[in-house]
Amino acid sequence: MASETDPPKSLTQRHKCPACYKQFKRKLHLVEHMKISYHSVHQPRCGVCQKHCKSFESVREHISGALAKSNCSRIFVDRGCNLCLKFLDSPHALNEHKQKCCLTAPVPLLLQGTKIMPCIESHVLSGSIMDEKHHGKVQRAVAMDCEMVGGGSDGSIDLCARVCLVDEDENLILHTYVQPQIPVTDYRYEVTGLTEDHLRDAMPLNEVQDKIMKILNNGESVGRIPQDGGKARLIVGHGIQHDLDCLRMKYPSHLLRDTAKYRPLMKTNLVSHSLKRLTKTYLGYDIQSGFHDPFEDCIAVMRLYKRMCGQDHQVKGYGDKKASMGFDSFRSTELEKMTPDELYEISISDYTCWCLDLSMDCICSPVAVS
Repeated sequence: MASETDPPKSLTQRHKCPACYKQFKRKLHLVEHMKISYHSVHQPRCGVCQKHCKSFESVREHISGALAKSNCSRIFVDRGCNLCLKFLDSPHALNEHKQKCCLTAPVPLLLQGTKIMPCIESHVLSGSIMDEKHHGKVQRAVAMDCEMVGGGSDGSIDLCARVCLVDEDENLILHTYVQPQIPVTDYRYEVTGLTEDHLRDAMPLNEVQDKIMKILNNGESVGRIPQDGGKARLIVGHGIQHDLDCLRMKYPSHLLRDTAKYRPLMKTNLVSHSLKRLTKTYLGYDIQSGFHDPFEDCIAVMRLYKRMCGQDHQVKGYGDKKASMGFDSFRSTELEKMTPDELYEISISDYTCWCLDLSMDCICSPVAVS
C-alpha cells in the first residue's frame, strides 16, 4: 500500500477525437482513427454533446437507446424532437416545432375521387429549369417510384407495371401504367393491387422512357449531361437504381438521390431501412398499409430528401483549400504534429451530403423542421 509521502504516478496523456470523443494512448492511433472515420460537419450528431455518429439511427441510440448517455437522454426527453432529433430551447418551442415536423399522409391516387387513367400527365415542369419557376422557385428535383409485377416461370423477374413522378411541391407530373416486355405470370396483387385489366391499355415501355427522359433531361442532350447536371433534374427515390433498371433506363449516378443508400438514413451497420420504416421514423406517419401506391411513395421520398437537404451543417467556410486537402496531402510526421482539431479540419466526408444540393441552382424549400 502506498504511503502518503509517495510521489503521485504520472498520468498517461490521452489523445481524444474531437468528433466522436474516442480516446487513444498514442497520437498515431488517433490519426489512423481519423483517416477511417471520415468525420466532418456533415455527419449526424447529438444536439447536446455534439458527438458525431455514422447515422441518425446511431444518434437515436445515443440519446434514447438502451445505453443512452444520461445527460443527453434527460435533455432530449424535455426538449428533443423524436422525428428529426433536433433539440429546442424550451418545451413550448418543442410543441410548436412538432406541429410542423410531424407531417400528414398524402391522399393516395385511388382515393382522390377520380378514376386513374392509363396515363396522367402534368405540364408543371414543361418549361426550362433555368428560366421558368413554379411558385417562385426553380424545380430541380423529381421523385420517381415504380411498382413491379412478376415475369418468368416463377414470377421472380421484376417488370415495371406502373410509374409515378412528382415535383418538389408534391404535384403529380406523370402517372402511367406500363406495358410489360414479357408475359406477366404474377401480378403480385396483394402488394400492387394490379390486375390484367390495369395493363390492358398500358403505355409501351419505349414511350414511357421517352416521357421520363424528357422530364429529367430538361433540354440537356442525352448522353452529354455535364458533371454539375446543367439543366437536368435530380431523381429522388428509394432503391432508385432498381427502378431505372426495370425501366431499362440509364441516368448519371451523380444525379441520383437514393433514400435507401444515403448514409445518414441507413442502419448503424450500413444496411438500408425500408421506406415504410423511414417514413414512420422521420416523417411521423404510416404508408403502405394496404396496396402500395407509387404516388404515396414519391411524396415520402421527396419529403425525406427535402428534410435531409434542410440540415443546418454550417458549411460556410467549410471546403476551403485546407479543409479540402484530406489526409493524403500530408506526411505522417506532419499529421502527428497536428492538434485533434486540426485533424478534424482536414477530414473529409466519404459521402456527398444532400445539404450541398442547396448550393446548386435549385432552390429546394426544406420540409419544415423549425
